[in-house]
Amino acid sequence: QVQLVESGGGLVQAGGSLRLSCTASGSLFSINAMDWYRQAPGKQREFVATITRGGTTNYAESVRGRFTISRNNAKNTVYLQMNSLKAEDTGVYYCRARDGVYDYWGQGTQVTVSS
Repeated sequence: QVQLVESGGGLVQAGGSLRLSCTASGSLFSINAMDWYRQAPGKQREFVATITRGGTTNYAESVRGRFTISRNNAKNTVYLQMNSLKAEDTGVYYCRARDGVYDYWGQGTQVTVSS
């Protein structure tokens, strides 16, 4: 089992920045990738960014160049640095851990960008 706790959300003006954190605990040896997803009101949850065990990253086109995913293995934490935020970035941001068999999700953290 893996437990994930997100933090760092909040209210920010358009053009501002936030850094989200996702701290993992439990059976982490099997995790091969960590992702960030988001869900806007009335919309489906969508992929934002991913980082593999090997450090490979990938981003949704809508956030490429503005968001950066990174990790601190010593702290079992994955970060999402979000710059140049737009109103359309508003939503609940979720962290996901994958081990090839199961997906583990955090409870989410709210990000609200005011225009």
